[in-house]
Amino acid sequence: METTPILKMIGIKKSFGTVQALKRVDLELNKGEILALMGENGAGKSTLMNILGGALSHYEGEIFINGKKADIRSPLGARNLGIAKIHQELQLVPELSVAENIFLGREPTTGSGLVNYRKMNSMAGAYLDTLELNHVKPNQKIKSLRVGEQQLVEIAKALSLNAEILIMDEPTSALSKAESRKLFQVIKKLSEKGVSVIYITHRLEEVFELSDRITVLRDGELIGTVETADTDREAI
Repeated sequence: METTPILKMIGIKKSFGTVQALKRVDLELNKGEILALMGENGAGKSTLMNILGGALSHYEGEIFINGKKADIRSPLGARNLGIAKIHQELQLVPELSVAENIFLGREPTTGSGLVNYRKMNSMAGAYLDTLELNHVKPNQKIKSLRVGEQQLVEIAKALSLNAEILIMDEPTSALSKAESRKLFQVIKKLSEKGVSVIYITHRLEEVFELSDRITVLRDGELIGTVETADTDREAI
């Protein structure tokens, strides 16, 4: 992994009325790294990631992407910087096809301005192949897929946006063991290709299987960041 972080969040502060949700939190993420973000409910994990993902526009502190200061104030702004979030509640349209969901609002068109379905299905198929979803057809409706397959379609959508930073919030909460194992394989493969992953979970077994480092928050404060190989369940 590169020594220069792809992401640095420095001194991030956020309050909701009189409640201080984040108290000068720092976070670093390296290229191709899987960083586990941990903490009890209310620790500030979601608030920090909502700031990174552009869902919260009012905050204090600085964010740097690839060494350049970034002013993230909207989801579109985050997306333009290569940041994508896979939400716990999947944001897919059940009645649309896999390809239509992947390229929703960004459909390739013909010279006459109509949607070029052949091109869109071909492009979607390439992303499905990358995620080893060869059995899923681009023209299949989302509602015909299992939850684990739908989650991989969300990841395909993120990859189609050229995401360099992928935020995953409790991604295995609705998955079977087999689907979780498939997801782990995909995450590791993306990491090997240079995609950086922030993985939010309460499940320690997943943390120690997947992550390179672990960052722990408590009551809106950074408790510490450790190399996964240098710690254990009891310490975390």
